Amino acid sequence: MGAAMRRIHVGNALSAFGLGFTVPYLYVYVAQVRGLGAMTAGTVLAVFAVAALIVLPFAGRAIVRRGPLPVLLAALVTAAVGALSLGLAGSAAAVLASAALLGAGQAVMQPALATMIVDCSTADTRSRAFAMQFFLQNLGLGVGGLIGGHLVDTTSVSSFTLLFAIEAAVFLLLVVVMTTVRMPHSPRMEAAPGSSAKGGWKQLLGNRAMVQLCVLGFVLFFACYGQFESGLSAYGVEAAGISTSALGSALAANTGMIVVAQFVVLRFVERRRRTRVIAAVGLIWAVAWLAAGYAGLGHGSREMATAAFISTYALFGLGEAMLSPTVAPLVADLAPEGMAGQYNSAFALVKQLALAVGPAVGGPMGASLHAPYVVTFLLFSLGISVLAVRLGRGLTVAQDQPWAASSRVVTRGGTAVDPVPAEAT
Repeated sequence: MGAAMRRIHVGNALSAFGLGFTVPYLYVYVAQVRGLGAMTAGTVLAVFAVAALIVLPFAGRAIVRRGPLPVLLAALVTAAVGALSLGLAGSAAAVLASAALLGAGQAVMQPALATMIVDCSTADTRSRAFAMQFFLQNLGLGVGGLIGGHLVDTTSVSSFTLLFAIEAAVFLLLVVVMTTVRMPHSPRMEAAPGSSAKGGWKQLLGNRAMVQLCVLGFVLFFACYGQFESGLSAYGVEAAGISTSALGSALAANTGMIVVAQFVVLRFVERRRRTRVIAAVGLIWAVAWLAAGYAGLGHGSREMATAAFISTYALFGLGEAMLSPTVAPLVADLAPEGMAGQYNSAFALVKQLALAVGPAVGGPMGASLHAPYVVTFLLFSLGISVLAVRLGRGLTVAQDQPWAASSRVVTRGGTAVDPVPAEAT
């Protein structure tokens, strides 16, 4: 890694640390510590999603026109202001406004950092760079949540004020770190024809492969990430009788699998077709849902149900480790030159939509409709495999098998031989 990439990865770790530092405690802070009630606390969590959905369509165009670094710095300052004001807010209106700033800033960080990784990597190094990003994000979330949990005191407002002040300081520290990054020159689109926001989205929607990938991405995030802390946990408690400590162990198993398997898995996936890897993830997650079904519907012992439920989260972690060096580089390789920011923002928007819809659908189902819940998301997981195979039929070798594309471009008498389409292999 060059100096720029090392600083970008520090940015990924610190931004995730800031997120894990406070978000798990937002509900308790708003509802109990500030005494604003469960309704306001639930609205705050919704504001995070709404703020992301509002700003991401504009963030992509800003990244394309101005570059990812200025957009990232603006997002960090916005998030810092939101975090600090959230720690000081005492009324419902102030809390909601502060949450909107914090949510908007954090949402824009993702595509900005992803575009910086694209600009500082090559097709050969991109998978490893995104695998490192995912690893550090999970590490930052875990460490942030652990430290934050030891700092808060539900009987003391000042402990939460300190928590949010530290989060704001982390974002401002990251501003200082990122100003030292020297980005390589990458194309900007100020003078390009049709460079309006409407033209950019029209061009993206005209890319059939990108539209297919966005549909696939929605199903991925809806069927996995959108269920972690809502439907699947409710199902585990209500159907399988999982204790809160066992639920914590399941979440730890998910993170542990990612940390342990990430770079082992990378060696396996980086020489295989990306769409085949995604299809394999769908099958692994289908097995995970079968394990969840056994935990809640198999009528086994409490110990066996707990083991099956923990295995579900671990299998999800294995799938996540396979996706991290696969999906994000594919988004980058589908983007025309200079449009990586637009494509990264569009995919982040799809992710936010899935994370908003997933809990709303999965939560009530997981709590009360146990068998239909498992069957529904088992079918969604199998759908991932089907969609991935269909996507692969329309990709070039350079998009689906970049390692093969680079090896096939050979010189014969001074003439380069171009790679053949993926479906011809």
